[in-house]
Amino acid sequence: MKWLAAALTVAVLLLQYRVWLSADGVREVARLQRAVAAQQAANESLAERNRQLAAEVRDLKTGMDALEERARSDLGMIARNETFYQVVPPRPSTPPTRTAAR
Repeated sequence: MKWLAAALTVAVLLLQYRVWLSADGVREVARLQRAVAAQQAANESLAERNRQLAAEVRDLKTGMDALEERARSDLGMIARNETFYQVVPPRPSTPPTRTAAR
């Protein structure tokens, strides 16, 4: 009976060693949980970007406002019966040099 108790104790200790100290134990599970959490955060940000792109595609397919805004900003186009004015800021003039009073 003593041998059976000793064998069971050794078996329990070996199993505990594998759970707590081996490469496939608790540390690996914790590392994998952190990796999964980081991947889920990355997936959420990518899903938000996909939602924004889908909304932009939907606007470009159905509405003329988004198409007109894109043509104006990206291509520099203007609509019919519009006049384009470009305001150029004046060049800064060189300040007059001051002579020292004696």
